[in-house]
Amino acid sequence: MTVMATEKTDVVGIRFQKLGKLYHFMVNDNEDIEAGDHVIVETKRGQQLGQVIAYVPSDQAHRQKGMRYVERKANPRDLVMKQVWETKELDALISCREAASKLKINDAKFVKAEYSFDGSWITFHYTTENKNLDINPLKQSLGKSLRTRIEMRLIGPRDVAKIMGGFGACGAPRCCSTFLTEFSPISIRMAKSQGVSLSPQEITGMCGRLRCCLVFEYEQYVEAKKTLPKVGKVIGTPYGEGKVRDVRVLRDSVVVVIDGEWKEVFRHEFEPLDELKALQDKAAAGCSKHEGGGCDCGRKSAPDLVIDEVPAETSSLIDDQVEPTSEQASSETKPEKGRNRRSRRGNRRSNKRN
Repeated sequence: MTVMATEKTDVVGIRFQKLGKLYHFMVNDNEDIEAGDHVIVETKRGQQLGQVIAYVPSDQAHRQKGMRYVERKANPRDLVMKQVWETKELDALISCREAASKLKINDAKFVKAEYSFDGSWITFHYTTENKNLDINPLKQSLGKSLRTRIEMRLIGPRDVAKIMGGFGACGAPRCCSTFLTEFSPISIRMAKSQGVSLSPQEITGMCGRLRCCLVFEYEQYVEAKKTLPKVGKVIGTPYGEGKVRDVRVLRDSVVVVIDGEWKEVFRHEFEPLDELKALQDKAAAGCSKHEGGGCDCGRKSAPDLVIDEVPAETSSLIDDQVEPTSEQASSETKPEKGRNRRSRRGNRRSNKRN
């Protein structure tokens, strides 16, 4: 996804089709280009006429090696020539199908022909499931009859549905042909998360692939299901305790069964009983790290590790009344014995002198 800049930069995003991919091109400082202008740029398929969608921030630009510049702004003649060649695209597509039928190329389906703005290049979009199909004979035949450069582009089923248009299973015009510019990867997990039936009729579109609309609300379902209770859990509600039977993500509510009746309960109305019971049990168990001083959770220590705290005054009185052990007594008497020996030696020396 390209981020648009609020101010002018040296990079613009250009689109060559109504719902085509956005390509980045450099802009010269002297070019006065605004969003919505048509410009002429050089591409791999020669010169093309595209429309400037918006300026792109420099840090978001796809700066590849050899990034090309916008050549000039399109003049009225360029726009008229583009319209003239667009009117000839249907005739070119019919000629392509006729030539493919003559060459017995029946494995390919040609869906669109697209001229460049000056008619120097024409591209045929086709789809096929035969990977070994040789399309070169048809390319050479069309080059001689149309007298222009020919390109054969293989496209997928989603691109075919985008070109063909029509209505989707919901009754509205197809998303790919109305506002989608790029196709996002879609997996079967997205359908499971949203509770959609996994039957092919429910999850596949007209192109035979998973529907593009499965990705629109997928993130919302994932975030909501992290906080909403799952089906089968027992929760507390204003009507009493009940078991969850359905989760309505878009309404931010659940459907519970209470005494045989179905009730819809919103998020702010129910209480997760399992989580509350687990927290109560954890709080009653206490904290085993409280005794060593390694925990600051604020909870009391576990019952089996509780130690009665004794006031400082009482502890000093108790220490005075407690008799010393044999080891303490021996350690206390040792210094006194040492003093007695020294005094005796001093007395003996004084007697000898006398």
